[in-house]
Amino acid sequence: MWVDTHCHLDALEFASDIDVVRQRARDAGVNRCVIPCVEVKHIDPVRLLAHRLDDVYALGIHPMYTPQAQVSDIAVLDDALQKHRNDSRLVAVGEIGIDCFVLGLDIEIQEYFFYQQLKLAQKYELPVILHVRKSADLILKGLRRFPVVGGITHAFNGSLQQAQTFVEMGFKLGFGGAITFERALQIRRLATQLPLSAIVLETDAPDIPPHWLYVDIQKRQSGVPQGRNEPSQLPRIAQVIADIKNISLQQLAQSNLQNTRQVLGHHI
Repeated sequence: MWVDTHCHLDALEFASDIDVVRQRARDAGVNRCVIPCVEVKHIDPVRLLAHRLDDVYALGIHPMYTPQAQVSDIAVLDDALQKHRNDSRLVAVGEIGIDCFVLGLDIEIQEYFFYQQLKLAQKYELPVILHVRKSADLILKGLRRFPVVGGITHAFNGSLQQAQTFVEMGFKLGFGGAITFERALQIRRLATQLPLSAIVLETDAPDIPPHWLYVDIQKRQSGVPQGRNEPSQLPRIAQVIADIKNISLQQLAQSNLQNTRQVLGHHI
């Protein structure tokens, strides 16, 4: 059984064929997907989609959506977490965090929403799904101020020391399509150095396509479309990781399931 610990199945890219996409994933052995929310207006669509597809979900405000977020959105999120706290398919607060890569995002505003959502995770004793892009130290600072029960550091690409600190705080580190590129030396080195117990698998579909779907910017400008990433790609991504770690695909699948259940619960 494969678990995709991070895929945005509510994205517009899947609006026309989501049932086909999800069936294709099942046919590939992906029995469970974790669907994170990115803004409060997606709370109900994400929750309902997870129930319809027999998947699980997280509720939160993504750092890239903080420019249009309102302070009152925290209360909306709080109400939703309260209302659905006994829903076994609600597994985390997320996707939350800080993004220092995208230009024009106000760090102070991002920190405000991140800290407020960490407080909600504390209140409801939920793990968190973290967005960490060139912001690992800021994220760790927030986690020290507002400790949570752990969770998943999505698409991790920091240092080994930062990785070890997240693991010590109860987090698993998400690896996906980026590791399939031979030039991704840092991520591949991390996958080699980290114990299997620290790693979970993800696609971030429809984003972060593996190398076999990636179309470079020159081709895109000439009209070649970017390949759409899907949860069905997870086993092929996993094979790359298994080869890097010199383990069997079955061993990686079992570890991924065990690690995911350890941080997100046994409803996975």
